[in-house]
Amino acid sequence: MRDEPGGGRIEPAGEALIAAEDVHKQYPGVRALAGVRLELRQGEVHALVGENGAGKSTLIRILSGVSRPDRGMLQWRGKPIKFASPSEARRHGIVAIFQELMIVPDMSVADNVVLGNEPGAGGFYSRREAERRTAAILARLGEGLGIRPHQRAGRLSTAQKQIIEIARALLRRAPVMIMDEPTAALSQQEAQILLRIIRQLRAEGTAILFVSHRLDEVRSIADRITVLRGGARVATLPASSVRSVGELISLMVGRPLSELFPPRNQKIGAVALQVAGLARRGAYADIDFQVRRGEVLGVAGLIGAGRTELMRGLFGADPIDAGAVVKDGRPLSVRRPRDAIRAGIAYLPEDRKTQGLVLSMAAAENIVMASLERCGTAGLVSWRSLQRSARSMAGKVRFRGQLHAQAAHASGGNQQKLVIGKWLLSGADVLVFDEPTRGIDIGAKSEIYRLIHQLAGEGAAVVFVSSELPELVNVCHRIVVMSGGRMHGEFHGPDYDEQRILEAAFAAHVGATAGARAGARAGAAGRAGA
Repeated sequence: MRDEPGGGRIEPAGEALIAAEDVHKQYPGVRALAGVRLELRQGEVHALVGENGAGKSTLIRILSGVSRPDRGMLQWRGKPIKFASPSEARRHGIVAIFQELMIVPDMSVADNVVLGNEPGAGGFYSRREAERRTAAILARLGEGLGIRPHQRAGRLSTAQKQIIEIARALLRRAPVMIMDEPTAALSQQEAQILLRIIRQLRAEGTAILFVSHRLDEVRSIADRITVLRGGARVATLPASSVRSVGELISLMVGRPLSELFPPRNQKIGAVALQVAGLARRGAYADIDFQVRRGEVLGVAGLIGAGRTELMRGLFGADPIDAGAVVKDGRPLSVRRPRDAIRAGIAYLPEDRKTQGLVLSMAAAENIVMASLERCGTAGLVSWRSLQRSARSMAGKVRFRGQLHAQAAHASGGNQQKLVIGKWLLSGADVLVFDEPTRGIDIGAKSEIYRLIHQLAGEGAAVVFVSSELPELVNVCHRIVVMSGGRMHGEFHGPDYDEQRILEAAFAAHVGATAGARAGARAGAAGRAGA
């Protein structure tokens, strides 16, 4: 037994499989890692946490053979090693499952699982054997996953694709798995299935490095936690010694973060947006709600409930078959995004990288791209005016990055701020936020919440879609719940009945059995109370 920085006593677990010793990594103008040490043992879940830019991604790239350290070394089972490539790391038994899943959508589940390890003889591929091996691994992972070996992988949910990646690692008998934000795109129910599988793998002796911004999940699943800040290791401590999420947050940001959720704006005005009878075949029907100026309206529901489809319809990105949209008392005809933009409606999509930004363009260019007509006269765009507008809006949304650098190089939180800045500069006063904090660190989340209430205080009406119930109940004035493409309840804050919200979210799913509801409530209650 020995002490570790950050306090706590750590009992020895299984054998140390992979370790990073005094690892340094420098990129042009950026210190990514400075003397980081991490040890991953057999049969443990070791969580790696930190703000965006703390060095987590760089460290897991080094451990998985994607990058090499400038200084320091890796050890495999106690002996120094250098990985020349990811394939060499995989040959030793290290498999990384990144946020961008390596799934070939046009291939079957079985073909994806055996990819790179195809069964057969004499140069011929045996699909029957591939399906047999895949079925055996899926059975090992548990019943109720809804995955069949012959299914086309592209039709599966994100959670099911995660499980394909895990099955592929199991087929290779990988003793080490690195999971980068495995639950970021999952509903609470799907995340619980994945966490159950992780616990099973740990019990079987697999070493798992679990990287996540969901700190409540970190506390529930991890044996040990390593915190990075500014490229350096701040602490490695037993998860059992962490008394609260707030304690982890303080380690991550270097200061107490007592006010993660800012006070709600209290200046609620007239109805800004009202929808009645909105419907799109196969996606949603009979949708009625309104949002007032100064109000943050939450939209809860499971993945597949129709929330994103509804928001895209409001923005004109997808057609609406029936219903009415009224803004400030005037009926709107929103047939395309341009109509919504002209009416002052903005949409921040859940996938900011592919739908909200042009990553190859500079940050400043992304901010002004929806407002070019505001930055010139007589049809001519003033470059000086563009730069001035971009700097001003970057300051308002607290963008921390280089405006001349490509948006691709900004952190997740800063990328989200660019999207918000773009729409504010366009003059939008009805803002639809679809999963605005997905995949960003806790400090950036706090800033997004602050910005949302600042905009509400200035008279904007905000629609806030989120899969995180604690986020909704702490940010929103009201919450409406979607399930199976329909509205299943409206709840008023600040004192929400979270059990009833969850029951409404499950209303249209598999008869909403009592067991399913109870399991979902228990998982969500644990996370909310963390």
